[in-house]
Amino acid sequence: MKRKTLLAGFFGNIMEWYDFTVYGFFAGVIGATFFPPGDKIVALLGAFGVFAAGYFMRPLGGIIFGHVGDKHGRKRALFFSILLMAIPTTLIGLLPTYAQVGWYSTLLLVILRLAQGLSVGGEFTGSISFLVENAPSKRRGYFGSWTTFGVLGGMLLGSLVATIVVGLLSSEQLHEFGWRIPFLLGAVIGLSGVLLRRNMESVAEEKNKMTPIMEFWKNFKLDALRVILVSWGFGVSVYLILIYMPTYLSSFLNVSPSIALSTHTVSLVVMLVIIPPLGLISDRVGRKIVLLLAMAGFVVLTLPLFYVFMMNIYLAILAAMLVFVLLQGMLQAALPAFMAEVFPHRIRYTAMSVSYNIALALFGGTAPLVATWLIQITGNVLMPAYYLMLSAGIALLTLLFMKDHSNDRLS
Repeated sequence: MKRKTLLAGFFGNIMEWYDFTVYGFFAGVIGATFFPPGDKIVALLGAFGVFAAGYFMRPLGGIIFGHVGDKHGRKRALFFSILLMAIPTTLIGLLPTYAQVGWYSTLLLVILRLAQGLSVGGEFTGSISFLVENAPSKRRGYFGSWTTFGVLGGMLLGSLVATIVVGLLSSEQLHEFGWRIPFLLGAVIGLSGVLLRRNMESVAEEKNKMTPIMEFWKNFKLDALRVILVSWGFGVSVYLILIYMPTYLSSFLNVSPSIALSTHTVSLVVMLVIIPPLGLISDRVGRKIVLLLAMAGFVVLTLPLFYVFMMNIYLAILAAMLVFVLLQGMLQAALPAFMAEVFPHRIRYTAMSVSYNIALALFGGTAPLVATWLIQITGNVLMPAYYLMLSAGIALLTLLFMKDHSNDRLS
């Protein structure tokens, strides 16, 4: 596959996760900007509530883009998914504040997040279908890992932009206009992705003559349930460790924002480096064993690592984050091809999109909101750790009863 085609395949994930990372980093400012002034935690809950709202559109987006991808080809679906992501991201940077127009600002923010959620429902799983189907038979794990490489690339880009903006502007400037800058930069990223996907190439595809969602519902419900339960653990770990953690450290453990952001950025760089090699390892040893080891690691190590965070020492926080990075990197590398290998080509886009996005809507995008709510009602700052351990445990048990198709021919 040409490098340009490979880049086009995962570039939409850069756009998607750039936006989500920026939103997570500036959740406190967004809460203060689009919700009534008052309790800081209530405003934060409101911001993460809007963040989660977009995820409830993901299953619908999965059905729509999955239908287009299975009936009319991956290229067409992926072109429109990145376009629908780029436009709302840019518009968020132009929204009026609550102080200017009251609840209308909140409503507009929700509408744009819902549009993004619709787009995201077909982006990640569509890029997985595209890259895994274009991969050599013994390199599906490696090619699939580039989808999450794009995810981390977007997170890293969002983290770097957020760090620069926070470093250059005062708190007053940040609340007044600084938070808008990263969203407006999303227009440049989105335009680059649209241009790439206009000319991307792919292997010949089998177009489904039936209605993909009907065949999926009739014949693949049990497989979908298993993917949902595994994606539960994956989604919660992603959003608590890679999105929520900077806000958690600064808001609840009194870690300075600069330390929270810098350790997070270093962690993303390390994960970006290790994902493709871990994808190659999954091609050699099998994807199931890699996923099992990662989920077991989250069950056993999460609570001790959260206690390390509470030390509020830079090197200790960084070391704990790097352990989480290794576990998360294993999931990021092996899960894309693992999911793609569960379903046949004619309904793969739809089946993955619906299954994965149901899990992300219920458990992934809501993880920051649930974590903040659990802390509020219990007063225990370790509740996010317990939630992560529970989610990983459920995924671990599910994986034990799933077949590894790493060495099978891709249907």
